[in-house]
Order: sequence, then C-alpha cells, then structure tokens
Amino acid sequence: MRVPNRLPGLPVEQALGAVELALTLNWSQPGRVFRLSDRGDRARVYELVLREGSDADVLAYIDGALLVDLWDELVLPRAVRAAWLPLIGQVRGVVDVPVVA
Repeated sequence: MRVPNRLPGLPVEQALGAVELALTLNWSQPGRVFRLSDRGDRARVYELVLREGSDADVLAYIDGALLVDLWDELVLPRAVRAAWLPLIGQVRGVVDVPVVA
C-alpha cells in the first residue's frame, strides 16, 4: 500500500456522485451503487478503497478534504491507519502524530 505525498482532490461531481465499485474492491456486495453524497456510503467506499484499492483507485474515489472530515469515523486496519496518519496529521496541522501500534 502506497500513500500519496499529498491528498487528492476530486471535482465536486466525482467526489459526491454515485459509484459502483469494481468487484476487486466490493466483492461482498457486487453491483451496489454507493451515493458519495451520503456520508455513510462515502465512508464505506473510503474504507474499501483504502483497504483494497490501488493507487488509481485512490485517485478515482478519494477526495482529500472529505477523507480528513471522515477520518476519525473510518473503520480501518491498524496498518492502513498508521500509513495514512502522517499525511492526515500534516493536513490537520498536527505536528506530533501518534504512532498506531
């Protein structure tokens, strides 16, 4: 898993539109359409993409500002959270980012 050196930004239509994720990302609910304008759907997509997604998936589905807004609510494996935490902390202006063990 690679973390970008800066948070991606998406056009509003893409950041808040409806998406159907590829089977590689959403194998448990194939064909489900997520409404990114819905906070719960957006959180689920972000969790799936951060766990299972490629670099291209992150750029296609993750909006940095919306990720920072949802960050504390996302259910992520420790390794994923630890990898992204320095970037999230930097954007939030947190100098001393705690390490997640």
